[in-house]
Amino acid sequence: MTSTDPHPDLGRIRGFLSAFHRRQAAGTVGFPGGFAVRDGTYALSRGHNHLLVDGPTDPEALPARADELMAHRPYRHVFVLDEGVAAACLEPMTRAGYRHSTSLLMRHTGPVPAHGGAREVDLDALRGPLLASWRRLAPEASPEHVHDLVERRTARRRGAEVVRFLASYGPDGEVAGWVDLYLDPASGVAQIEDLVTDEAHLGQGHAGVVIDTALRLAADAGCTTRFLTARPDDWPRHWYARKGFEIVGSVSRFERAV
Repeated sequence: MTSTDPHPDLGRIRGFLSAFHRRQAAGTVGFPGGFAVRDGTYALSRGHNHLLVDGPTDPEALPARADELMAHRPYRHVFVLDEGVAAACLEPMTRAGYRHSTSLLMRHTGPVPAHGGAREVDLDALRGPLLASWRRLAPEASPEHVHDLVERRTARRRGAEVVRFLASYGPDGEVAGWVDLYLDPASGVAQIEDLVTDEAHLGQGHAGVVIDTALRLAADAGCTTRFLTARPDDWPRHWYARKGFEIVGSVSRFERAV
């Protein structure tokens, strides 16, 4: 089961994603066509407890594999990087009760901006804004779940050769916007992820500050392939397009509660 990559950088992006998930994991268990990511420290973070399919696999066997490898979690979460493999998995996963969604992969093709002026920060500087943001975005989440969503950034430090958290500040010295930047200068690939603007600072240009800074730092590190992910039905994808990002592919996500 194979597919033809429509964009020459898509294979490099998929390789980066696979390596990032593997590197940040506390432990992995392989299976034909992929691996399970597991981290008991952040047990309620689906980003740290899931299956990632990065090669040819048996679609009919995938639901049972997820049950076996994620039996210790009250949810099932499966990422499939290849669009052809994802299409083959759709029917058996739907039959097993999974909900399917996609994230767009968008590569930066526009001019590299000047440094936007964001600062590199540590988790301590972001912890308060992250807590407030997750409580707003996921009001139904338990305190334990929100804790894992915030603290899991510690594990992200393992995901790439260079990991930077960037923040833009408001006039009173408060964090107003932030983003993650993952760099692999050896392969020339960089990912920009989790761009957020604090609700009280929307419309004030902070998203542009942090993303311009991330793009400039990535280019300065020699990363010619710079990408991010976006939801296909959400407005940020259009803002990213205006910032010089184009769609080159997608990643599929299958989710089911137990």
